[in-house]
Amino acid sequence: MGASKCWCSWDRWRLVLSNRKILLFLHGIGGGDKEGHWKLVLNEALTRLEYSDLNQVEVISPQYAHALKGWDEKEVLPDLTVKQPIRDVAKQNRRDFEHRMGAVEFRLGRHNRGTGWVGGDAVVHGAVLGGAAGIGPIAQAHNYLNDPQVRAQVLNRTLATLPESGDLVIVGYSLGSVIAADLLRRLPIDLKVDGMVTIGSPLANGSFNVDKLRDTLNEPPTNLAWWVNFWNAGDPIAAHRGVSSVFPWIVDFRIDTKKVLLDAHAAEEYLADESVASAIGFALFGSKSKELAGTDMGFDVPMNATEFIALLALRYASLIKMRLESDLQDRYAGAIRRVQAAVVDDLSRQNETDRRTLPSSVARLAFDLSNPHATVPEPLPSPHIAKDEAVALLITLASVNVIRPFEIEVSKDNLRDAMKDLTAEMGLGSKYGADVFAAIKLAHETLSSGGPVNWFRWGAMGVGAAAIVLATGGMALAAAPGLVGAAVITSALASFGPGGMIGGLLTAGALVTAGGGGIAFGLASPGTTAETLEVVVERRLAAAILRQSQQLEPDHLIWRFLVETEIQVRREYERLDEFSDESATTLKELRRKIDAIERALKYLRANGLEPQVPHFADE
Repeated sequence: MGASKCWCSWDRWRLVLSNRKILLFLHGIGGGDKEGHWKLVLNEALTRLEYSDLNQVEVISPQYAHALKGWDEKEVLPDLTVKQPIRDVAKQNRRDFEHRMGAVEFRLGRHNRGTGWVGGDAVVHGAVLGGAAGIGPIAQAHNYLNDPQVRAQVLNRTLATLPESGDLVIVGYSLGSVIAADLLRRLPIDLKVDGMVTIGSPLANGSFNVDKLRDTLNEPPTNLAWWVNFWNAGDPIAAHRGVSSVFPWIVDFRIDTKKVLLDAHAAEEYLADESVASAIGFALFGSKSKELAGTDMGFDVPMNATEFIALLALRYASLIKMRLESDLQDRYAGAIRRVQAAVVDDLSRQNETDRRTLPSSVARLAFDLSNPHATVPEPLPSPHIAKDEAVALLITLASVNVIRPFEIEVSKDNLRDAMKDLTAEMGLGSKYGADVFAAIKLAHETLSSGGPVNWFRWGAMGVGAAAIVLATGGMALAAAPGLVGAAVITSALASFGPGGMIGGLLTAGALVTAGGGGIAFGLASPGTTAETLEVVVERRLAAAILRQSQQLEPDHLIWRFLVETEIQVRREYERLDEFSDESATTLKELRRKIDAIERALKYLRANGLEPQVPHFADE
C-alpha cells in the first residue's frame, strides 16, 4: 500500500470542520443484531446535545459475528501500514498528540483511570479461559485473541468495508475496542482517524494483549488525532478501570449509569451517556462551542485584584515564551495555551456565579481550546502601577510557576530579561525588573550557606507554604496589605482553590505580604518544614531588599513578622527540647528555622532596616 506517511503537523487535523463522513462502529461479541437500536440511542443523545444526527454521516458497522466463530479458508493478517516515526519526528508526533488530547480532556472533563476491582482481572481472564472450551459468547473473544486465522478474517472483513482515504471516526465497544486498537496501524495510509472512542473496553486486562498489541501501540499512531476511553462504574468487563494503565497516552473517563454487571456493560448504556455522546459528536461534527470573539464587546468593567494578578502572570509568561527558542519555546507555548484557557474559564465561571460582567481585558483572551487552529490571543501590556505597589506583585511573579501545573525549566537569564521587559512596559523601567532578581539572589545568599539560586525550585516551592494559609483559615493573612487584602484572598481561594495558576498566585502573594500570629504559628509548627519557612522568609526578605534598592519607604512589618515567628519557633523548640533526643529530626528542623530567621534579622539590622523603637511601637 506504499510508504507510511507521518502526519505530525496541525494541518493534518481539521477538528472543527463539519465534514465528518464516516463513523465506524465496531461491536462486541455477538454484536450486529441491534444496529438499529444502538444508532437510535446514540442519535437521541446527540440530539439532546444539539449535534447533527447520524443521517449526516456514513455509518459503517461491519458484521463479523460469524467470522469470530471460526474460519473456512486461511487468510493473511493485514500488514502494519502506519509506521511509527523515530527520534525528533516521534517526539513531535507525541507532543502534537498530547496537545490534541489536552484539548479534548479540557472539553470533556478530568481524566479518571480508576483503581480496578480486586479480582477483576481474574474474573475476566477466567471468562476468556472459559471461552476456550466454547462456553457461551466469550468463545468469540477467545477465538479472536488466540486464533490468528479468526483474527485475520475479522480484520480483513472490516478493512474491506472502508475507503482508501477520508475522515474516519471509530467507536469500539467491548471486544470491538480490541479490534479497533488492532486495526489502527493497519488502516489505509490516506484514511485518517479524527477521533477514537472506546467504551466498555477490556484492553487493560493482560488476556487481551493480542499479538503484543501493547508494544505495537507503545506510542500514539501518526494517523490518530485522539483516543478517549469511557468505563462505567458497574461494568465487570472494564473491571472498574480504564485502559491508560497500558496505553498511557490516552485519556480515561468514568461514567456511572447506576447499573451493575452486564447491564452496566451494555453498549446502549454507554451511548446514552452525554459524555460519551459528546465525544462522538465532537469527533463527527466538530466544536459546537459558542463563539467567544464577541464577548469582549460591551461594558468595560474594571478588573478586580484577582483578575489583574492573573492577567499580569499571563503577560509575564508570554514575555518568557518570546525569549525562548526551538523545542523549548514550542513546549512553553503549548503550556501557555492550556493555562490561559483554564484561567479564562475559571474567571468566567466565577463571574457568572457572582453575576458580574466579565471585564473586556479578560474576555478578549478567550478562545476555543478544543480547536487546535484557534489563535491564542496575547495578553496586552499591563497598565502602569506605582513602584511601591509593584514590589509584592513582582516578587510574587518571580516566586511562582506561571505555567502551573506544567513544569518547564527556564534559565535565570530568560526569566530576568522577561521581567525587565514586563517592568519596562509597565512604566517602571527595565532596571526595576533587574532589581527584582537581584533582590531574590541577595535574599537567597543571606539565608543559605552558599550556592546559586535554583530558580526552578524557587518558583515551585509555594505548595508547602500554601498549606499554612489553608490551615489557619485565613488567619495568616490578617496583616496582608498591599498586594490583595486578606478578605479578598481568602474569598478567592475559596472560589478557585490553592491549586492551579490563580490559587498559586494568590497564595504566594499572600505569603510575601502576610503577617500576624497566624502565619507565625503555622511556620513554627512541626508540621511545616524548615524549607517552607526558608522560602517564605526569603520572599519576604527579597521584597524588603527590593524596596530599599528602589529607594522606597521600608516595610517595617517584615521585622514584626520575623520577630513573632522567631518567638513561636523558640517556644516550640523549648517545648520539645525538654524530653526529645538532641538528635531528633524535629529539633533539627526547628534549629534550622531559627537560623534562617536570625540571618534575616541580622541582614535587616546591618542594612538599616531595623525599625526604630517608637515606630515599631506604633505598629
